[in-house]
Order: sequence, then structure tokens, then C-alpha cells
Amino acid sequence: MKKWQNQLLISVLSIFSILVLSTLLTISNISPAKIANAQITNNSKTLLTSNWLSASFPVENFQKYTSPFGYRRSPTGGSVEFHNGLDIAAPKGSYIRNWWTGTVTQLSDRGRCGTRITIQSGKWRHTYCHMEGYVAKKNGRPYLVDSKGGIIIWKGQRVGAGTRIGRVGMTGRTTGPHLHWSLKYGKKYVDPAIVLRRMYSQQASR
Repeated sequence: MKKWQNQLLISVLSIFSILVLSTLLTISNISPAKIANAQITNNSKTLLTSNWLSASFPVENFQKYTSPFGYRRSPTGGSVEFHNGLDIAAPKGSYIRNWWTGTVTQLSDRGRCGTRITIQSGKWRHTYCHMEGYVAKKNGRPYLVDSKGGIIIWKGQRVGAGTRIGRVGMTGRTTGPHLHWSLKYGKKYVDPAIVLRRMYSQQASR
């Protein structure tokens, strides 16, 4: 079993994370109605019926998962916030691979997400944050450039699963090198850990 797969199974099955979440919600007095409006549920039928055999784990040189999907205490302050993705730690400069074949729809190097890329794959939208490099334009068309990593990604470009699309950095709001990876199905956020667990289940059995 690969290191990331073993860590994922431990993370997903951890009762501790559930207890921590419950404690944080109690301390911050977040009402059930607010939780229902803010936290978007997973589409379980889609997760169970999707074919993940061609999907790629998004980070080379994986170290560990540092922050799960859901409510958490902010790493830069005392407030509770909704974390819409999964944080995956890796040494700075490690390559990031595209999860699933799709088209680049957004590029940015501003805000808490830092340098980021968003890719659309059918109804799935996957976003990669805190990357090395910056966004520039040529003839009005944006592109992400990371010269040291040999990366140039254009908005509108079609990229295959497993393609290197950037490198782990520390741009935006971050306390250490990692990839913040978020998934949406339609307009609903999906816990990336559930998807990775399903991927492993399919890919390990083939």
C-alpha cells in the first residue's frame, strides 16, 4: 500500500477528527441552520458510480494530510472557518499533477489561495492552490508560468490526467508548503478524501 493511501485510510476512519469538529462547533456557537446552509453535502450516488481508474493522485513526494475538509480552527487565528478542500503537504517545489482530464477555466495569483489553477472535467471542477509561479497575459490570454519548474499552462488549455500542472509553493495564506485541493460537483463541494478513498478502492482492485 502506498504511503498516501495508508495515510488516507487512517484519516478517513479517524473518530478523533469528528470529536474535534464537534468541539469547535460547540465553542463557536454555530447553529444547525447555519451549518446546513454553509456545508454542502456530497453526492453519494455520483461518488459510488463514477469510474476513477484514470484519475491521478495530485501531488508528487507526498508527506501527509495536514488539514481535512470541513470546519476547522483557522491556522492564522482563533476563528472557526469552513475549509472547502484537503491540504496535502509535500516539499516545496514538488510537482502537482492534474487529477482528471479537463480544460483550464481559471488562473489567478491573488487572494488567500495564492497562485492557483482551476480545471473543469465535465461536472467536476478541481482547484489547486498555493502553487509556485505567477499569472501573466499574452495577447489578452492568461497563462500560469513557473520558469524554474518548466511549467506554462494557458487558460483554455486541455490537460490530461496525471499531467504536471505546477509545483507546491507557499503563495497566498499558508503556514507551510502544501497543496490545497478542492473539488466541486456541479455547485456542490465534495470532500476530496472520499474521492481519493474511492479511487484507491478501484485502482487497487484492477
